[in-house]
Amino acid sequence: MAVIVKYVVERNGVEKMTSTSKKEADTYDKMLDVADGLTDLISSSSLDMDDRLTEELSLYLAQNSASLQIILKGGKLKTPEESKEKTPKAKKASKSTVEKEAA
Repeated sequence: MAVIVKYVVERNGVEKMTSTSKKEADTYDKMLDVADGLTDLISSSSLDMDDRLTEELSLYLAQNSASLQIILKGGKLKTPEESKEKTPKAKKASKSTVEKEAA
């Protein structure tokens, strides 16, 4: 018989996520905290949005917080082409390396 430890993230009596990793559960819980804060911020604005849309937008922004932070700091997100791994260029051989190989 195996013992399995499960971490459950629960909000308002509703199970939101189950994980075997405490770190993963804590990260998800923190993201939900951010989403709650964003929901409060958006709800207090003069925007005319229903509650469902406000919650969905808040959750999306919280899930993409790294990108959001870059934008809020005035940065720009990389395009898909820029984010692709580029093949490393071959190093130029220095003069001493070429001379050693020739000897």
